[in-house]
Amino acid sequence: MNTLKKNKMLRIKQVKSGIGYKLKAKATLKALGLRKMHQTVDHIDSPEIRGMINVINYLVEVEEL
Repeated sequence: MNTLKKNKMLRIKQVKSGIGYKLKAKATLKALGLRKMHQTVDHIDSPEIRGMINVINYLVEVEEL
């Protein structure tokens, strides 16, 4: 039997600039791969990614794919 586990994906979009926020918020944006305003990246849904999103939830929008 070939059972493939389908991982949920998250589409993360930066909607606010990191300028004026703490260095931790800027570092989290960079770790997620977000460099510019309105840039979108896709990540596999994991507790680590969810934790990063929770730290900067005021700077990003998240959509489940």
